[in-house]
Amino acid sequence: MKTTIPGNIFVYCLAVVVFLSAVLGGCNKYYQPNAVQYQQIRINDQAKKDTGIEQMLQPYAARVNQLMSKVIGEVAVPLEKKLPESNLGNLMADAMKAEAEKVYGLKVDAAFINYGGIRISQVPVGKLTLNQVFEMMPFDNLLVVQKLPGNIFQQFLDTVANQGGWPGSGIQYVIRNRKATEVIIGGQPLDISKTYVVANSDYVVNGGDNCTMLGAYPQENKGFLVRDGLIDYFSAITARGKRFQQNWKTG
Repeated sequence: MKTTIPGNIFVYCLAVVVFLSAVLGGCNKYYQPNAVQYQQIRINDQAKKDTGIEQMLQPYAARVNQLMSKVIGEVAVPLEKKLPESNLGNLMADAMKAEAEKVYGLKVDAAFINYGGIRISQVPVGKLTLNQVFEMMPFDNLLVVQKLPGNIFQQFLDTVANQGGWPGSGIQYVIRNRKATEVIIGGQPLDISKTYVVANSDYVVNGGDNCTMLGAYPQENKGFLVRDGLIDYFSAITARGKRFQQNWKTG
């Protein structure tokens, strides 16, 4: 997407910055606005282009485009986003599980990628680039792990099932009456008396998508982005000479 900034908007913004700098830097008085007025301005391809701004940004845009065009994989068949799972979602969930184990040095029982967090509907056949990974996961969500009692893990799974299911790695279950049933983790039925190590994004762990039951349990967070985990995992698969296939399954 190409975005241009009309010259009048740029001049206006610059004037506002200069005014605020003068006001805030010149005195310590507190000012309360009496009224606020605004006008919505749509910026699209029909907007008048400011050639000066374009020339100023061109070197930076060229460098960013070069970096984002880096190829980190080969897609053999379309990777799609679907509920409750798909080859794209399963691939991303597998990446989260593998990278969480590497980053935290733990055996992770299960990992999840929330359906709403996948922001691309399909990755076409061909080269997989960094730009496409940013489209998959544009948010700076962090990859975190928790140790959850079995009963709380079941509550989490029921919440996921009620939303139609999410892609997961290391786990299998059947959605019945909007509940997670016949849950199998690491080849064994879920045991509510056990504790499970679960990888999620910080968005989910902090209550996103109605997962409020997770908030009471400590999380390990090393500031590692989910997106960086995807990039590392995809790059490692490519380094082994593998391509991303239709039958990408988790379990």
